[in-house]
Amino acid sequence: MAAPDDFDAWFRLLQTPGLGREGARRLLAAFGSPEAVLAASPAALTELGGPALAATMGRPAPECEARLAAARAWLAGETLRHAITLGDPAYPPLLLQTADPPLLLYVQGHTELLAAESVAIVGSREATPQGLANAREFARGLGEAGLTIVSGLAAGIDGAAHEGALAAGAATVAVVGTGPDRVYPARHKALARRIAETGAIVSEYDPGTPVLPEHFPQRNRIIAALARGTLVVEAAPRSGSLITARLAAEAGREVFAVPGSIHSPQSRGCHALIRQGAMLVEGVDDVLEVLRGTRPAAALSAVPDADTPADPVLAALGHEPATLDALLARTGWPTAELSARLLELELDGQLARLPGGLFQRRVAG
Repeated sequence: MAAPDDFDAWFRLLQTPGLGREGARRLLAAFGSPEAVLAASPAALTELGGPALAATMGRPAPECEARLAAARAWLAGETLRHAITLGDPAYPPLLLQTADPPLLLYVQGHTELLAAESVAIVGSREATPQGLANAREFARGLGEAGLTIVSGLAAGIDGAAHEGALAAGAATVAVVGTGPDRVYPARHKALARRIAETGAIVSEYDPGTPVLPEHFPQRNRIIAALARGTLVVEAAPRSGSLITARLAAEAGREVFAVPGSIHSPQSRGCHALIRQGAMLVEGVDDVLEVLRGTRPAAALSAVPDADTPADPVLAALGHEPATLDALLARTGWPTAELSARLLELELDGQLARLPGGLFQRRVAG
């Protein structure tokens, strides 16, 4: 991990106005360390980055020292809080191989998990009940197989993936788009605490950094880079999960997608990925076969085969969402009787109501 003096130099370098990650990497390659960059002469800096860089280097924003003090206080506040810099022996090796690795990572939890064999599970924030169940079951099965589950702590599929891993007693890593001391959404505070105890929360943003929309696409590149493969469970056509999948493919990682109903908007992103070459997966064994070259017979299937259910309403519903009118036509039941049975099945967790007056059967994992 970064020693206190090293950390100060890295922090001040990254606070240089207008420098950015690419510029910082270029200077580090030329001078060898952040201390050397900060001590470089104006002439040397001008030669490498132009007069504007020479003028701003060593003159960070006025709030830099206050932010540095806050970061140091966060690091000293509890055990298992770390700052990992580019070139540190603890820096994640897969992340180091990518085109745009962060220069500084804040970690709450167990840093060794950043080098563990892992798979990312991502998807829609507006997930269907079946999508949430699938995410939990994939995470549970892959976790039981020894993989660390990486996701983004967002609402929907991300949260379900972390929960599935924790339920299996497996490690999970949450890459966040805020400072490491912030939890978004706020309802995931308890989940974040559980992740930090046995897994890790990772951010490239300083403590105190609030929720900013532009940070989330940036954090997606870290999710994709930390894992050997990315599994998209549900995604709308313009979902951030598709950005993660694209970044994973560009980094030479595997991309998996779970198919869904042709009537569900949350399945269209996955179907687009499959058309583009992502592997269609129906269970954990499909993922393990690609990542490990094996298909263990005992692997848990996240979307198990199911016989036609005995309940006539569930049989009429099938696996596709359907309206009340469609079910009335299929069953021939009176409206009041069918509505009552649908409510019973919903309360029993066997089906879910979707937007648009649709009903969807829930497949148990």
